[in-house]
Amino acid sequence: MAARTALSRADTTKDTTKDTAKQAPPFRADVVGSFLRPERLKSARARLLGPQTPDQHLGPHDNAELRSIEDDCVRDVIAMQERAGLKAATDGEFRRRSWWLDLIMGWDGFSANRTGSKDVMWRNASGPTQAFSRLWTRGPIRWRESATVRGFAFLKENTSLVPKVTLPAPNQIHFMCGGDNGIREGHYKDVEAFWEDLTLAYRRELDALIALGATYIQFDDTSIAFLCDPQHRETVRRWGSEPDKLLEEYAQRINAVLAHVADHVTVTLHQCRGNREGNWGAEGGYDPVADVLFNQIKVGGYFLEYDTSRAGGFSPLRFLPKGKVAVLGIMSSKSPDLESVDFLRRRVDEAAAYVSRDQLALSPQCGFASSIAGNPMTESEQEAKLARLVEAATAVWGES
Repeated sequence: MAARTALSRADTTKDTTKDTAKQAPPFRADVVGSFLRPERLKSARARLLGPQTPDQHLGPHDNAELRSIEDDCVRDVIAMQERAGLKAATDGEFRRRSWWLDLIMGWDGFSANRTGSKDVMWRNASGPTQAFSRLWTRGPIRWRESATVRGFAFLKENTSLVPKVTLPAPNQIHFMCGGDNGIREGHYKDVEAFWEDLTLAYRRELDALIALGATYIQFDDTSIAFLCDPQHRETVRRWGSEPDKLLEEYAQRINAVLAHVADHVTVTLHQCRGNREGNWGAEGGYDPVADVLFNQIKVGGYFLEYDTSRAGGFSPLRFLPKGKVAVLGIMSSKSPDLESVDFLRRRVDEAAAYVSRDQLALSPQCGFASSIAGNPMTESEQEAKLARLVEAATAVWGES
């Protein structure tokens, strides 16, 4: 089972030598996944695929010229991660328009638009800005080899670091369909049939990645973090579900997807309250979800947003069991301001009041570009943040 796998990996590395610990993800200095798209890539995508209107190009493309440009840009972002001193590398999600839609829009059965969700809104300091994407099931969900699988193969061939691949969590799909009621508005009148087909598609995706050599897989999710927000908990109730029961169901559904993952694969779960061009989607500490999140979901580690007061305090970390790792997203990927080593170290000290320092690591709170436009900073500011992350991890733990 995946849970035993993740826990046994963590248990066997926890008290071993420093050199062994360096080999087991998540690493002391780690990243969530996405990076700023270079202007060359953004302009090529616009030129070769046409105008990026809200409902266009939500899924993968098959343009050979654009793929070649993506290849070059991925090599560059790998080199950046190597220069920074990281131990794992992603492809920056450079082949995606969206951190989550590109995977499932490559499968059969889905459609999406960016104007259909009236319940889940992006926010900034001034209030709501625009709707989140709304997902629909238009037919049976069936797996097809995805651009994510092809992209991972290229990443693995082009880095000496541990290649890390990110996927939207399966519960994220349910949430962005509008819960059970939203599912029933589409192809599936039987919600259990939806989950059966979705679980099978995810298992096939994981099988394909692992067959290519993937040993570090991260599920990205906002839905559980949204259940920390009283506003979204009310939304879930309007959908006809109780938030706490939905949380437990999400834990079961994730575990079902991971049930056959091999022992040598590390799976982590990233929690974010929304990250798009400096905007967010939720606020509230982890208190309502921490026990289930840390003790029922069978993964080996968690990437946790912690860069602002919107994520609350560190006290929910007291629920983190031995053998699991919490990667603290203390560094902001939304702001160009460079955090100091002393600031990052102080924040780790605060968290260590609730859980062993040996169970902690550092990362940005999210990716730098969950969508093509990216967050408001430059590529040089982004690279400086990665180097500072490694510097801080070395200062805290003597390793990165």
